[in-house]
Amino acid sequence: MKDNLILTISLESDESSMEQTKNRRTHERLLCSELLEVIWRDDAGRERRRIGNLEDISPAGICLQMEVAIPIGTAVTMLCGPGALSGVVRYCRSGDVGHSLGIEFDPGHEWSSERFRPKHLLDLRELAAQTRT
Repeated sequence: MKDNLILTISLESDESSMEQTKNRRTHERLLCSELLEVIWRDDAGRERRRIGNLEDISPAGICLQMEVAIPIGTAVTMLCGPGALSGVVRYCRSGDVGHSLGIEFDPGHEWSSERFRPKHLLDLRELAAQTRT
C-alpha cells in the first residue's frame, strides 16, 4: 500500500510539472518532425554532438526527443537548414524511449518559418479551421 501512495504522489507531481510548463508558454506550438544536430558542452567542458528529433516548435522554443539527457540550464545550439538556433534547456524528462527536452531560444534567436521551416510542419489551428469549412 505504501508503494502505491508513493507512485500516486509521483504521478501527480509529474502531471503538475507538465501543467506548469504548459501554463508558462506564451506561443502556440506547431507540431513538426525533423532531425537536428544538437551541440552542447558537458560538465568537463567537452563539446558533445547528438542528433535530436524535433517534435514541436514555436517562436520561443522547441521540444526535442533525444537518446541522451542534457542537464537543465545547459546552453545548446541546434543546426537546422543553413543556419542555427541557440537556447537553454529548460526541462529534461526521461520517457520510455529517450528524453524529452524543452529548449527556450536565446533572445534574438527566436524561430520563424522564414529562418527555418521543418520538413514536416503542422499547425493544428489551421487543420481545425479546414475541417470546420
